Amino acid sequence: MDVEARKDAAPARGKAVHRLLVALNCGMLALGAVGGPLLSRLYFSKGGHRQWLSAWLETAGWPLLLLPVAASYAARRARDGRGAPALLAPPRILLAAAGLGVATGVDDFIYAYGLSYLPLSTSAILIATQLAFTVLFAFLVVRQRLSAATVNAVALLTVGAVVLGLHVSGDRPRGVTRGQYWLGFALTLGAAALYGLVLPLVELAYRRAAAGGGRAVTYALVIEVQLVMGFFATAFCTVGMIVNKDFQAIPREAKNFELGEARYYTVLVWAAVLWQFFFLGTVGVIFCVHTLLAGILIAVFIPVTEVASVIFLHEKFSSEKGVALVLSLWGLASYSYGEWSEARAKKKTAEAAAEAQAP
Repeated sequence: MDVEARKDAAPARGKAVHRLLVALNCGMLALGAVGGPLLSRLYFSKGGHRQWLSAWLETAGWPLLLLPVAASYAARRARDGRGAPALLAPPRILLAAAGLGVATGVDDFIYAYGLSYLPLSTSAILIATQLAFTVLFAFLVVRQRLSAATVNAVALLTVGAVVLGLHVSGDRPRGVTRGQYWLGFALTLGAAALYGLVLPLVELAYRRAAAGGGRAVTYALVIEVQLVMGFFATAFCTVGMIVNKDFQAIPREAKNFELGEARYYTVLVWAAVLWQFFFLGTVGVIFCVHTLLAGILIAVFIPVTEVASVIFLHEKFSSEKGVALVLSLWGLASYSYGEWSEARAKKKTAEAAAEAQAP
């Protein structure tokens, strides 16, 4: 949710807290955007075969949010007494969060299924197209304006994905057929599109919460929304795991894991933690700034993910991936420059207007 309108009226302490929240959420998003996919791909590359388990891990860290939600309630109870509401989010926003949670669970499974057939370096570049989908859906859902720089960035990201699609011969992981590779390719693009829709819908939910009776949208409410989303996303994936009998298969899979049984469970636990950082950081950035910045930051960490996949997973980095990565970074730079130029122009216009009104 764009909070620029609130900044001018905020005292200096409020601005400092806002900057701290922005930095905190950007940091969590950075850790999750790199570490989450890296550990998920490590799971598949070292003997893991359960797509539902991988999807489940992406949101299974939601209980970590119970502590800040409980602390927020305790603070309200101490201030307002027994009349303090248990949750800040109104029922219709919680219902919307439940629906968004199910959509996130679907997206997690699609992403995990695609990642099981693709190298992380390829998957990361394909996920960069999420920025294009985020821009499109932000325009349609929350009416964010499209600029020439935005359109140029979308075109470059699209071309980068096409370049990857035209050269698949030497990129397939061991044991993956050409058909499975193409399935993973399509599913990863689908996951990027679906999450590109979820992000502006989250911002829309914040706006509706603010519009409902003048309710203030605080960071505590954001955590509540993410808690509900995480719970329903995990519930959706839990049903898939039960149907697929994945819970029973975990001990057997752990014994056959190439890195050892103890490291198998270590990978699962840290994957859940880092993915939760990613989701909480994403919704936090949307709250503190807006949807498009969240999409931009996700794209920013593509080079880091690429380097990490080559160093830790020993994946090949072909010339086609290099071209696609350059196009993705070019698109990101184009979009960032356009946003910076627009913000600078608005600032000059505001300063000129203020000088004209001065006596």
